[in-house]
Amino acid sequence: MTNDIQDIIEKLRDVNAEELLDLIEDAKTGKVEEVEIVPSIGLLVNLNDNKRLLAWLEAQGVQLIYVTDEEDREERKDES
Repeated sequence: MTNDIQDIIEKLRDVNAEELLDLIEDAKTGKVEEVEIVPSIGLLVNLNDNKRLLAWLEAQGVQLIYVTDEEDREERKDES
């Protein structure tokens, strides 16, 4: 299954994006149930790669929860 996003994985390795690589690995093994995403930010800068990664995560059974920038700021404020 990771063959669908193998090129994305290689790009992430090139820039040492360990958190995203861990997320992908955890999604492959079923350890991730949901991911919160701010739509205006996404997970990757490249919009095409971002769409492919999000579609791949959903195919792994990961629920994508879209939050607004405001909700994200409030949540971070509450964690501080």
